[in-house]
Amino acid sequence: MDQPLVTIAISCYNHQKYVAESILSALKQTYGNIELLVFDDGSKDNSVEVIEGLKSEHEFYFQAQENMGLAQTLNHAIQKARGKYFVPFGSDDIMMPDRIEKQVAFMESHPEHAMCGGNMVKIDDDGTVLKKQTFQSSGSQRFHDVLLNRPPGIPAPSMFFKTEIINEVGGFDPEIALEDLYIKLKITHAGYSIGVMNDLIAYYRVHETNTYKNMNYMTENVLKTYERFSDDSYYEQAKFHFLNGMLLRASKCDTALALKILKMIPLKHYNTKTFRALPKLLVSKNG
Repeated sequence: MDQPLVTIAISCYNHQKYVAESILSALKQTYGNIELLVFDDGSKDNSVEVIEGLKSEHEFYFQAQENMGLAQTLNHAIQKARGKYFVPFGSDDIMMPDRIEKQVAFMESHPEHAMCGGNMVKIDDDGTVLKKQTFQSSGSQRFHDVLLNRPPGIPAPSMFFKTEIINEVGGFDPEIALEDLYIKLKITHAGYSIGVMNDLIAYYRVHETNTYKNMNYMTENVLKTYERFSDDSYYEQAKFHFLNGMLLRASKCDTALALKILKMIPLKHYNTKTFRALPKLLVSKNG
């Protein structure tokens, strides 16, 4: 049986320590029909030299460019992609060897889904598996599931798209920094569903420059993403569910941000997380 072509796009920015492992994990897949596109998005470290060294030994497309951001780089990759399926992947993460094989099989047997994803194993800066892991069961998601962050969901390192559909919805938005949340909302808002696998798909590297660790950045960009769907009846519920979660998280380590978030939440939208955060803020202010 013919194997459909899968395009993997890896965009690197200052990941000289990790990018070789990421690229090699894509090249060493058990699946046999892969097109690998690698971009360096204006790195200031030695990432380009590392990638060029690999390219001298392996066959893949490589382009070094001035920094244009991840969303715009991925849109460029989509334009070049020849595969039936499109896989954006982080240059600091590692694919499981059978990742593409499993996801192709899933999508071929579940044509109703526009994209799918699975579980990931968290590793540290040096590749050691962390003790605390969170895995989820299989299922599917529609627009309101993604908007309201209902489990099960799919993490960014596991995203796997039908190329024709990501093209149909117009790809990623360069003005939206959190490309994974936005594209999931955009695809499901267009009426498509997401398949959630319980398979282990990738190793997700936890290090100092992970986006999710910058809570102020996360807060601003998630709100900006939700704003694109503000005409939906569940918009306010989603917005304040998110803000209360960030309030609780910030109350443990960033009092200034927590107080800023608290001012954004009307009294009618207080919930259990609000009231769990308030004592922490009182202690911080009186400390």
